[in-house]
Amino acid sequence: MAIYHFSAKIISRANGSSALASAAYRSASRLHDQRLDRHHDFSNKAGVVHSEVLLPDGAPEQFRDRETLWNAVEQAELRKDAQLSREVEFAIPRELEQAEGIRLAREFVEREFVARGMVADLNVHWDIGADGGPKPHAHVMLTTRDVDENGFGKKNRDWNRTELLENWRERWAEHVNERLVELDIDARVDHRSLEAQGIDLEPQHKIGPAASRMAAKGLQLERVDEHREIARSNGAKIIASPGLALDAITRNQATFTTRDLAMFVHRHTEGKDQFDRVMAAVRGSPELVTLGKDGRGADRFTSRDMIETEQRLARATQALAERERHRVTDRDRERAVANAERRGLLLSAEQRSAFERVTGANDLGVVVGYAGTGKSAMLGVARDTWESAGYQVQGLALSGIAAENLESGSGIASRTIASLERQWGQGRERLTPDHVLVIDEAGMIGSRQMERVIAEAEKRGAKVVLVGDPEQLQAIEAGAAFRSVAERHGSVEVTDIRRQREDWQREATRHLATGRTAEALDPYRDAGMVVESETRAAAREALIDRWDGDRTSDPAHSSIILTHTREECDELNGLARDRMKRNGTLVADIAVKTSRGERLFAADDRIMFLRNERELGVKNGSLGTVEQIDPSRMAVRLDDGRHIAFDLKDYSDVTHGYAATIHKAQGVTVDRVHVLATPGLDRHAAYVALSRHRDAVHLHYGRDDFADGDRLARTLSRDRPKDNALDYEQSTTRFAERRGFDRSAILDALAREPLVDGAHTAPEPERRRGRFAGLRLRVPAADVEQKRGRFDGLKLPTAAQPQPVERGSGLAAAVQRYARAVQDIGRMTGQGLPALEYQKAARAQAAQALDVVQKDGARDLNAAFEREPGLVSEAANGRAANAMRQMQLETELRTNPELRADRFVQTWQQLRSQREKLEGWQNEQARDAVENRMRAMAKGLEKDPALGAALSSRGSQLLGRQWSPEWSPGSRDGGIGAAIGDQARTRSVIQQLTFSIDRRRNLGIGL
Repeated sequence: MAIYHFSAKIISRANGSSALASAAYRSASRLHDQRLDRHHDFSNKAGVVHSEVLLPDGAPEQFRDRETLWNAVEQAELRKDAQLSREVEFAIPRELEQAEGIRLAREFVEREFVARGMVADLNVHWDIGADGGPKPHAHVMLTTRDVDENGFGKKNRDWNRTELLENWRERWAEHVNERLVELDIDARVDHRSLEAQGIDLEPQHKIGPAASRMAAKGLQLERVDEHREIARSNGAKIIASPGLALDAITRNQATFTTRDLAMFVHRHTEGKDQFDRVMAAVRGSPELVTLGKDGRGADRFTSRDMIETEQRLARATQALAERERHRVTDRDRERAVANAERRGLLLSAEQRSAFERVTGANDLGVVVGYAGTGKSAMLGVARDTWESAGYQVQGLALSGIAAENLESGSGIASRTIASLERQWGQGRERLTPDHVLVIDEAGMIGSRQMERVIAEAEKRGAKVVLVGDPEQLQAIEAGAAFRSVAERHGSVEVTDIRRQREDWQREATRHLATGRTAEALDPYRDAGMVVESETRAAAREALIDRWDGDRTSDPAHSSIILTHTREECDELNGLARDRMKRNGTLVADIAVKTSRGERLFAADDRIMFLRNERELGVKNGSLGTVEQIDPSRMAVRLDDGRHIAFDLKDYSDVTHGYAATIHKAQGVTVDRVHVLATPGLDRHAAYVALSRHRDAVHLHYGRDDFADGDRLARTLSRDRPKDNALDYEQSTTRFAERRGFDRSAILDALAREPLVDGAHTAPEPERRRGRFAGLRLRVPAADVEQKRGRFDGLKLPTAAQPQPVERGSGLAAAVQRYARAVQDIGRMTGQGLPALEYQKAARAQAAQALDVVQKDGARDLNAAFEREPGLVSEAANGRAANAMRQMQLETELRTNPELRADRFVQTWQQLRSQREKLEGWQNEQARDAVENRMRAMAKGLEKDPALGAALSSRGSQLLGRQWSPEWSPGSRDGGIGAAIGDQARTRSVIQQLTFSIDRRRNLGIGL
C-alpha cells in the first residue's frame, strides 16, 4: 500500500529561516550565506541520494549553482519578514527502486513547477524508517519571483493560489499511479484528504530522520511532538472505532491481506505498544470479515461495510430485476426498428435479441458485449423506442469521454456519474419512474459508486440498463460491480463483432475478449501489423512513419495513436507534430499557456480537451482540430462537427491530440489505430487498444522492452481483474464459463500475477524488476521553452541518404532547420538530461541536408553556434542572416591558418589579461580555471599544425615580449620561427606556451 503525502509551506524570515540554511540542510551541503556572512554546513547529513537545481527557460545559467541561487534570492528580498521560498514535500512510493523514484520526482518537478517559471531546488532523500524499510521522499524549494536572464523580478502571486496547490496534489497522485501501473507494481495512492475520503482520521505531518534522532536523544521538537500526538490520536481513534482502518483500506481494494493492514496501522500509530494494541483491536473488530485464502495461499479479509455495500447492491439489483414497470408496445419497437433501417442500420440477430431484452418490462437490463459489437447502435434504437413510449432516457458513464461516445453513438443525452450525483446531493434532477438510466462502460465503475446509483434508481422507480464488458479496462475503485451483477442476474451477450471489416480481424477481437491474447496477435503478426524494432525509440519512429503514410495517402480515414502512459503520448504527439510541420501542414506556431505548461499550437493542429466543461460542450478526452489560434483565444472544430471558440484564460486544459492513452480510448472507434506497446500493458488494456479500429491496427514495440514476440504476447496476456468480497462466497461460474474461462484457471492466474488494486501481496522478489529496468529519462510534457515547443524543428530520419532541403528553401531554410534541431538538444542537455534518440537523428538529418546545400556547412555552422550561442535561437526563429554570416566566417577560418592565428592570439591575450588580474590566494580557484583554458588551447595546437606554424612568428603578441633562449625549451636557437617544418614549429610553440604558464605560476606572478 503506497503512502500518499504532499505538503507545502513557506520559508520566511519572519520565523527566523534562511534560504541558504534551508537549502544546505536539504541538500546535505556546505553553503556560504553572504547576508549573514556565515557558512551553513550540513555535509555530514546522510540519506540525500539526488540533488540538483532545475531552471526554467530564460533563467541565468549561474543559478544552477545552489549557493549563487539562494544568495540571489536573499539579496532580492529586502523585508525583514520576507517570504524567501516555497517548499513542497512529497512521499515517493517505497515500492520503487531508487533510480525510478528519482526519475518520478524529477519529471513531476519539471512539469508542474519549472514549466511554470519557477526555479526548483530538488533533493531526494532515501531514509530508513522505524520498520527497517525505506522512507523515500523529496524536498523541493521553489522561488517565488519571476525570473529572466537579468535575474529575479516581481513576486508571482498566481503561485499562491489554493486551487493551484490542490491541483498539484491531484497531479502528483495521478503521476504516481500512472508510473506504478507502467512498472506493473501493485499499489496506488489517493490524493484526497482523509476527510474527503470519509475517513475520520487526522492527517499527520511528516518528520525526517534527523528530527527522529534528535527526539530519540530527548530533545523536544515541536514538529516531532505534533507528529507523535497526531499518530497517538489516530491510533486511539482506531482502537475506539476499528472500522476507520477497514474503511480506509477498502477504498481502492475490496479485499486485503495482513500485510496491507499492518502497513496502514504502522503509519497511524505511535510506538510498538500502540501498534500492537491497534492491530489487536482491528483483528478483534466485528467489522473485520475473514474471507479465506486467495490463490497465493494468503489470508484475505474485508470490512463488513464492503460486504454490506455489495449486499445492498445485490438487493437493489434484485429488486430492479423483479420489477416490471417500464413496458413498451410492439408497435413502438417495430417503429424504432423501421426508422433505423431507413437510416441504413440493420440490427443483427444478436443485436435484435439485446434490443428486445433491454426494452422489456423489467427494470434491470444487463448487456455484455465484446468490443465493436454495435452496442451503442443498438441502444440508439432502444432510445427511439423508449422515447416513443414516453420515457425520458438518461445516459451515464464514469468518464466524460465515455459519456460523449455514448451520446454520439446512440443519441442518448449523457453525462458523468459524478456530475449527476452532485445534482442529486443538491436535491436537483432527481430520477422519476419515467426515467430509463443507461450506464455505459459499466465495467469501469467501482462497487460503492455503482451501489449508490442503483439504489437511487430503485428508490425513485427508474429503470436501469447496464452495458459494458468486464474484460476491458477494470474499475479504479474497489470491486467489480458490473461483473457481479451480470453473474447474479444474467445478461444478454452480443458477440457478433461488427466494427472490424475483415473476418480474421473480427475473430482476433473475439480471442482478445476471451483472454486468448497470443492467438489474437498471431494473425496480425502474419499480416505484418506487429512491427518489431531494435529499441522503443526506433519503434516510435516506425509508428510515426506508418501513421504519416496512412494520413497522407488517405486523409479521409480517421486514425489515432494509442499507448499506455501520458509521457509516451507526449513523445508521440511531438513526433507527429514534427512530421506535419515538415510536410507543411502546420505553419505558424503560437505559444499557449496551458494547465500542463506552455504548448505550441498552429492552425490544423489536433487538440484534446482535458476537462469537462458543460458551457463549451466538451469532455475530458474530446478531440478536435484547431481552426484559428492566437495567444489568448482558440477556435476549434470538434470531431462531432460542432464549432467552438474560447478564451484561454477561461479554459486552458488542452494538449495535442494525435496520441491518447488507452484508458481514454475505451469506446472510441476509428478507421486505423497505431499502438506503441510498453511493459505496463496487460490483457485488459491490450483488448481495448487492439479493438478500436475498423480497417487496421499496427502494434509497435522495441526489443529493449520485449526481447521477442513471445515475451510481448506473455505481457499482453497478463490477467489482472478486480475482485469482490462476495466472490469468496460464490461457487457459481456462469459468467466465467460463458467467456471461455473456468474458476480454477482464474485462480491459477491470480496466483501468478498480483491484482492491480492490491488484492494480493506484492510479487515475490525474483519477479521484481531490475534497479534500472525501464528507466527512460525524458523531459516532461510541460517542459517547454518560452517561445518554442520542445519538439519543434525535429525531423525523423526515413532514409540513410542525405535529404535535400525543401524546394525553394535554400541555405536559409537549411540553417533554420539545423538550428531548431540544435536548440531542442540544447534544451535537454541544459537540464542535465541525455538527448532523445529521435532528436539526435533529427540533428544528423538536418546536418546532412545543410551539407548538401553548402559543403561542410553543418561543421562551420556548429562552430559558429559554439562561439556565439545566441545565434541558435535567432536562426531557429527564422532570423538566419547573422548565423549565415558567422558560418561563412568559420569557413574562412577553417581554410585560412592566418585568420585562425589572429583569433588564437586575440583569445590568448584576453585570457592572459584575466590571469594577471587574479592574483592572491583568494583568487586561486578562478586563476586555475583560466590557466586550464590556456593549457587546453596550447595542447589543441597538436591537431592543427598549420595554425601552430602561423603562430611561430607571433611570440611577442602571445606573451607581450620577445622569447629569450632560456625560456625556449626544445628550440635550437631560442626563437619560435627557428624550427623546421609545421610539426616542429607547432611542438615548439606548445612547449613554450605551456612553460610560460607553469613558470609564471611557480614565480607567483601574472603572465
